[in-house]
Order: sequence, then C-alpha cells, then structure tokens
Amino acid sequence: MFHLFKRWLRERDPKPFPPEWNAIVEKNVPMVTALPPEDRAELDKLVMTFLDEKNFEGAGGFEMTEEVKITIAAQACILLIHRDTDVYPDLETVIVYPSAYTAKSTRREGYVVVEEQVDRLGESWDRGVIVLAWDSVRSGTTNMKDGHNVVIHEFAHQLDAEDGDMDGAPELDTRARYATWASVLGEEFSELVEKVHAGRGSDIDQYGATNPAEFFAVITEMFFEKPTQLRMKHPELYETLSDFYKQDPEKLVLPPKAEKKKSRKQKED
Repeated sequence: MFHLFKRWLRERDPKPFPPEWNAIVEKNVPMVTALPPEDRAELDKLVMTFLDEKNFEGAGGFEMTEEVKITIAAQACILLIHRDTDVYPDLETVIVYPSAYTAKSTRREGYVVVEEQVDRLGESWDRGVIVLAWDSVRSGTTNMKDGHNVVIHEFAHQLDAEDGDMDGAPELDTRARYATWASVLGEEFSELVEKVHAGRGSDIDQYGATNPAEFFAVITEMFFEKPTQLRMKHPELYETLSDFYKQDPEKLVLPPKAEKKKSRKQKED
C-alpha cells in the first residue's frame, strides 16, 4: 500500500510549493539546500502532505505560526525521501512548547515504580502525538553538524513505532534485513552500553545507551548530521542506516553560502 502512495505522490500534478514556504525552509532548514533538485521536489510534496494531514497545537503559551509548522515538517520529511512509506501514518498531532517543558516520567527500580517530573526537549508517544520544544527545534537546525536534532530524533521514534513497537527495530522488508539490523545495531548498542558503564567516552551520544529505541534515534541524528564521522568509525552501521533510509547524506555538500552562514552562527554561539 505504501509504495502505491509514494508513486501517487511522485506522479500527481502537485500544487506549487509557495515561495514564502520555500524562503522559510531555506532559512530555517539549510540542510535542504544540499539536496539534488529531484529530492527537493519530493521533499516539497511530502511537506505539503504533512501539513495537510497533521494537526499542530501550541502549549505553555506558545503561539503557533506558519513558520513553526513548515520548519518542523521540512525536517521530519527529510527522513522519508526515497522511502516507500506513507507520511507518518500513525501521527495525528504535533504539540510545540516555547522551550524545555516538564513531564511525568515513570521508571521501575526492581519491584518499585518511581514517578518523577523531568525536563524534556521533545518526546514521541505511541498514541499519535509528538511534543517538541521550539527553541531546541531552532538550535537543531542552525548547527547542522553537531549530531543533535530533536525533530530528527523524535520522528525516528515514529518510524520505529510503525510496526507496533518502539523497540529500535523499525519495519523492514525481508528477514535478511532484520538479521543484518539485529547483528549490526545489536553489536553497536552493546558496545556503547559497555563504554558508558565503564566510564569511557564515545563518538555516539551516550543517551543512545538508554535502550535500543533511543539508540536508533540517536544514530539517526548522527547519520544525517555527522555522516562522514559515522561512516569512518562505524561503516557497517552507516551502510545499514543508508539501506533503511535510501539515502547517502555523506555525498550531500552544502552550497558555500549555507556553509558561511553556519560558520558565522557557530562563532556567535
């Protein structure tokens, strides 16, 4: 069914992408300026579909704007380019806070269930909701090389959950791909957990050692934002993610103008 959707999406006579939307995307998501024209055209269609289908809500006094919606949609849809999939079919609502927000967290310590309030930058629920902090969304786009992007992270969770479980293993086509996924990601996850427990550093964010679901989301951030480093240090992991996402982000080169803007922003930070 999904491949029929993507074929329809690519072949239909699309509405033109509004120029004012294009200006927002290129300003707030400069990563897209590196996409080849055919990928950019597909992204535009995906963004328009996302905006047609999903509901956005402001929380904590946040005022929802067109800029917010387009910025989030463009980042989320980068994960879908080339893939035979619907546009996050289980997602209904994106809730946006102005900044980090407090949420209830439940964890188990032996036979005891502990509830606590924790500060969050984003979260992905299995009931059709994603929650994001807008200041973290913006910081994730202005620095495209730090390996941290809350939108990519939370929408990777959505892809993970499409098979019914948010467990670090998204829906794959064949048994062979599941076997490769379990072998490559399982080994890398175990190695990261060992490093964290031993107090050793890692080029992969230590938050990925929390569980396999967080590991998948963390390495997805790294795949899109630090592809060269991931390929050089974890070649099998890079190839496995490249096979899943049908993309090779290491080959994407930002135009000089975008690179200069990024460098200036880093100096200001």
